Amino acid sequence: MSRILLLFLLLVAGFVHARTVQHQPIELATPSGVLYGSLLLPQDANPVPVALLIAGSGPTDRNGNNPAGRNDSLKRLAEVLARRGIASVRYDKRGVAASLAAAPDERMLSVEGYVADAAAWGRELGADPRFSRLVLIGHSEGALIASLAAEQAGADALVVIAGSGRPIDQVLLEQLSTRLPPPLLAFSAALIDELKAGRTHEQIPEPLEVLFRPSVQPYLISLFRQDPAGAFAQVRIPALIVQGRHDIQVGMKDAEALKAAKPDAELLPVDGMNHVLRIVPADVQHQLPSYNNPELPLASVLGQAIGDFILRGETTR
Repeated sequence: MSRILLLFLLLVAGFVHARTVQHQPIELATPSGVLYGSLLLPQDANPVPVALLIAGSGPTDRNGNNPAGRNDSLKRLAEVLARRGIASVRYDKRGVAASLAAAPDERMLSVEGYVADAAAWGRELGADPRFSRLVLIGHSEGALIASLAAEQAGADALVVIAGSGRPIDQVLLEQLSTRLPPPLLAFSAALIDELKAGRTHEQIPEPLEVLFRPSVQPYLISLFRQDPAGAFAQVRIPALIVQGRHDIQVGMKDAEALKAAKPDAELLPVDGMNHVLRIVPADVQHQLPSYNNPELPLASVLGQAIGDFILRGETTR
């Protein structure tokens, strides 16, 4: 009987301390269309911190998913933060999912446009009395967008997860060097040089269409002129760098380059974590299935560390 009573009391205590979280749609009107997102809002008598989650490259939606696979990485991170009393907004980038109509032709996309959108989201959240502080959280290419947008958004802190510390053309060429036969690799290197010079190329070999199709080349031109470490160095707010040691897309040398660019930033290497924020062995055989398995739990240290970083800022306000 005493064991049953203890169990009952523990369950009651759990319900008492469980947070009520509202899941709400949220929109941002821009001059060229409406962007759509999701707000997770923990119920609290006082204003709570809010994180703006910015997705990675390509047609990646608000949840961290794209046509190649569903892993719900950003959705799961938002849910973890909500349990810590931290609100979040994650959104479909223009040209993606529910925000497709804001840029139906990918020729309209640019890094500068994505930065302007993130900054506009940030200003809207910063003016909302329900929120105490604004933190930008960028994943992969979203780390670059978050770094570039932080000042315009009025952010109080920045978290970059799996962000490149080198120009993206270097990262792309490094990845291609282990995947392409010599003729296609040579073509890719020459085309990247052309794009860096601002020149597009219409005739693309079929195996390279997915990366270099003519319609995506204007975006690549805008991307290749960015310096992720330089952008991160310009950030004047507290920052946290998170990097998985089993990430096969972005490595520890990138995280270390970001740390060197902004020495006062915190650096958190996560043992065993891959690019989609799961604990997975480093070999490709185990990595690839994790990109399409939303049931895999997030690396537990990830939500704990980001939550701690955000909530520490609340105590120093």
